[in-house]
Amino acid sequence: MKKKSIIRGFLLTVMIAGLASCELDMPKQTNSSFETMTVGKTDIELPYKFSARMKGQNDVTVTPQVSGQLIKICVNEGQQVKKGQTLFVIDSRNARLELEAAQANLQAALAQENSAKLEYESNKNLFEKKIVSSYMLGNSENLYKQATAAVAQARAAVNRAKVNLGFCTITASVSGVIGEIPVRVGDQVSPMSQLTMLSGNTTMYAEFSVTEAIVEAMVQSGLKADEISKYIANLPEATFVMKNGTEYPYKGRVISLTGVVNAATGSLTCKVSFPNPDGHLYSGIQGTIVMPFAEKDVIIIPQFAVVRLQDKSQVFKVKADSTATAVDVTTEDTGNGKDFIVTSGLNVGDKIVTVGANNVTEGQKVLFPKEEKSEK
Repeated sequence: MKKKSIIRGFLLTVMIAGLASCELDMPKQTNSSFETMTVGKTDIELPYKFSARMKGQNDVTVTPQVSGQLIKICVNEGQQVKKGQTLFVIDSRNARLELEAAQANLQAALAQENSAKLEYESNKNLFEKKIVSSYMLGNSENLYKQATAAVAQARAAVNRAKVNLGFCTITASVSGVIGEIPVRVGDQVSPMSQLTMLSGNTTMYAEFSVTEAIVEAMVQSGLKADEISKYIANLPEATFVMKNGTEYPYKGRVISLTGVVNAATGSLTCKVSFPNPDGHLYSGIQGTIVMPFAEKDVIIIPQFAVVRLQDKSQVFKVKADSTATAVDVTTEDTGNGKDFIVTSGLNVGDKIVTVGANNVTEGQKVLFPKEEKSEK
């Protein structure tokens, strides 16, 4: 027995020596890594975003004023045109015949007027010599007036025929871009026919809806009705971002806010005017209006400090004993992808966990002596 005890002691000594020579690291207890911040208030600029649709300053529906056969289309879809440029030509033969007939009627009316005038002047001289009665004088005077009126009507008919002849050549009422052309040469057109849409695109309007709540906030801020136009003029410049994420290089200004709430949507329509010198904006394109608004004296915390728990948002507040406790907060997105605005749940001076918040449990110590000493 004594020999076995000696052997066991020897083996144990060898094992201990071997472990020591390999310098095996034994597991050590380490503290989790947390970072904290003290809550304060600051100012921030928030990008408000609205879905918008572009519309030309002068979007004109081009329709003929007279009926006839379309004999020429002078433009192409998407073509940039100037005011007064010829777009379409309608067969003008009937209009020319009507003008010639009206001019002939005018000549006949002028001849009739001249005869009636001579008759009236002759009877007037004879009446002064007491050769004809006053009845004959009055009758010739009335015939002369009727002839004068007939001349005026004939002249109006000539002018109307000239206008109709001019309507056979359809020109651009504004400078802009030609839209879709649904008609073809040879089609019979009438005032009910739509030939195209002409978008006056030198200046474009981005139209978007503003919720009634925003307007109510303006009213609650003390803004009076007669001060709204001044308020709009002082709004910050707007940016238009296209659907593919491209930012339009020119800034826009808010120019109007409708005074009637849409009963169906509960919103008002706002217009932002954008210059379009390069013609890159077209009617109908959609995108996002981004307008920066300053928020003053708000609590800002990083998004990673907020823990989502079903429908709740929580942060871990550090108590005096360096342990964490969860508190519910309500937040608003700042739009910058990294911060939240806290609207309730925290006060200035509160200390919260930021980095590592997702790993904290209720009552866990998050500040350790070394960290506490470094903060003092």
